[in-house]
Amino acid sequence: MRVRRYRDQEYWARPVPGFGDPDARLLILGLAPGAHGANRTGRMFTGDDSGRWLYGALFESGFANQPQAVSRDDGLKLTDAYVSNVVRCAPPDNKPTAAEVVACLPYLQAELALLRNVQVVLALGRIAFDTYVRLRRAQGHDMGRPAFGHGAEYCAPGLPVLLCSYHPSRQNTNTGVLTPVMWRSIFARARELVDESAQRGVQQHHDDEAH
Repeated sequence: MRVRRYRDQEYWARPVPGFGDPDARLLILGLAPGAHGANRTGRMFTGDDSGRWLYGALFESGFANQPQAVSRDDGLKLTDAYVSNVVRCAPPDNKPTAAEVVACLPYLQAELALLRNVQVVLALGRIAFDTYVRLRRAQGHDMGRPAFGHGAEYCAPGLPVLLCSYHPSRQNTNTGVLTPVMWRSIFARARELVDESAQRGVQQHHDDEAH
């Protein structure tokens, strides 16, 4: 249902695809399109408060060319980052069911296969974290026994580093569960991990040439 402030706009109102750099080393994995954000604009985390938090942080950490994300044609470009959700359609009351998560898993699995350069997966919220872990286990990876927590990191053999954060939902940001300082620290760490992976790649290239 539309809200008054957007009554003159045409809503996208269908599955929202992932967005970003196909060569990304950072994958941000959220929950689902916001009812009046991505569901309206047709682009992940665009047109709502969660998007303001996300793209502002991506801009500050050098992954985006601008901090604003208001529409599909606003000129926003991501470098070395890709944004996706575990659910592709806006769920009722912003609460996806287990069935919706399962139905969308093939899309996430396909994205993970296509994004071959990802070195860091940033899971926004427990559902994104749990879904990613279950999917990787189903693929045969040893995930150990990771537990979701803001700032937690996990390194499973043969997989990108898994970094965790609270979701930048209004419920979290308006209540202080997630503060700007906490949020910026997550993206500073993501930037650090991505840059470390780049340095390892350069060193490996030099080692290979030496042999």
